Amino acid sequence: MQHPIAILDSGVGGITVAKEIIRQLPQEKIVYFGDSARSPYGPRKPEEIVRFTMQIVRYLLRFQPKLLVIACNTATAVALDQVRASVSIPVVGVICPGARAAVKKTKSGVIGVIGTECTVRSQAYDQALKDLSPKLEVLSQPCPRFVPLVEQGDFHSPQAKQAVWESLAPLKHHAHGKPMDCLILGCTHYPFLQDAISSVMGSGVELINSAEETARETSAVLHHQGQLAKTRERPVHHFLCSGNPATFQGIAREWLNEDIQVTPVVWQGPKYV
Repeated sequence: MQHPIAILDSGVGGITVAKEIIRQLPQEKIVYFGDSARSPYGPRKPEEIVRFTMQIVRYLLRFQPKLLVIACNTATAVALDQVRASVSIPVVGVICPGARAAVKKTKSGVIGVIGTECTVRSQAYDQALKDLSPKLEVLSQPCPRFVPLVEQGDFHSPQAKQAVWESLAPLKHHAHGKPMDCLILGCTHYPFLQDAISSVMGSGVELINSAEETARETSAVLHHQGQLAKTRERPVHHFLCSGNPATFQGIAREWLNEDIQVTPVVWQGPKYV
């Protein structure tokens, strides 16, 4: 039996992480849960986010995963420690990998972070970045309009471009000594808007997507534990969605550039079925 890598997100955003894991670890089977029915997580209270995350974790454990990736910055910010304490398998979040990638890239020492209200309020990125390099200057900006646009598949529209321009204006025009040269996309939904974000921020600001570094950490953990898949057969991935499966499937197919099937899951308190 091939034990899968389980990935969870508040919706379709974690597909950006899943794509990179599939690219770097093509032999690994993925089981992905997108909680689109309760997205976005950003405006919710931390205790509610923790409860939702733990419900999804309990559901995913039925697939006997060998590692769990919390591919949601908001859930990583408030629920990572509790998830790790509740399961016996390794758990990888997306904040520390994203911070490491930004520290490697910055030359000016000024790093921007955009994320949900909860992620920005938690200061999880500020802490992760300054743990790595205490002298960094971190500029954070919540962008609550982005996740709903992505969940609706509306990320190519003129409305999306307008929302990006208006949301990033405070960062774009922030007055400081040294120039910001890196911007962390502190929500896994945001890479869907990468072209618009890059257009607003300009060529002097490198966008940091945590997916590549998260996949690298996943690979390192599995290698250390001797759990990398050895099969040469192409795995069949399993995608689950608590919201509209057709919308989720359309967005995921476009991003992954492959035909996938999505299984709907329904909340029947106190668990998903």
